[in-house]
Amino acid sequence: MQKFQFEICANGVESCMAAQLGGADRVELCAGIPEGGTTPSYGEIKQARRVLDEGAAQGLKATRLHVIIRPRGGDFLYTKLELERMADDIRICRELGADGVVFGCLRPDGSLDTDANARLLEASKGLSVTFHRAFDRCAQPEKALEELISQGFDRILTSGQQPTALEGVALLKKLHEQAAGRIKILAGCGVNERNIRQIQEATGVTEFHFSAREPQRSQMVFTNPDVYMGAKDADEDTILVTTAERVRATIAQLR
Repeated sequence: MQKFQFEICANGVESCMAAQLGGADRVELCAGIPEGGTTPSYGEIKQARRVLDEGAAQGLKATRLHVIIRPRGGDFLYTKLELERMADDIRICRELGADGVVFGCLRPDGSLDTDANARLLEASKGLSVTFHRAFDRCAQPEKALEELISQGFDRILTSGQQPTALEGVALLKKLHEQAAGRIKILAGCGVNERNIRQIQEATGVTEFHFSAREPQRSQMVFTNPDVYMGAKDADEDTILVTTAERVRATIAQLR
């Protein structure tokens, strides 16, 4: 058990609490999950830090808090103004007590934007830094891995450039071997209690990122079926929340 690290993609404070109760080593706090994750509000970050600290004081695992730094959905090619906002978000995350941040910037040709990444790394000094699944959109993953090592990133969150980590095991294995302990490969996307052992045995990866969410029906008694807050076909009467039971069940597969 000691060699594995488990990170929960938490979509709110409640999911952070469930992740800690289930034994997660850290959470990646995100808003905008349907967009692939965007920077949460400062109130969300502050309260997540509070509840995780309270949980640790009560004898639960000291679950670390990482925060995604992504101002919008879509691509990972950022403007000067977007990068300024991202650097400000990183500084505020530090002030609010985050242990790490998660970001990634690309150039139009799919190579890493090493200048933009360096700027954000400078703002992240003292924090753990993960390069997120922008990696799965880069053009030359083996070259990108070496650049991320050189720049000082701590880990790469990746599905092996496939829709799910299970489908990407071939590249995940290759990246894990190439990394050779110089940077952590964090396998994520579609990881769950049914496949985590298969992914681990096929790749050798020791860090895993998953959501362990379950649907919860809205408590609203009245709704207006003619009005949508977002996409017309989206289910806006169901909330997805991490459960401690699913976190435990997934971690248990590698015991």
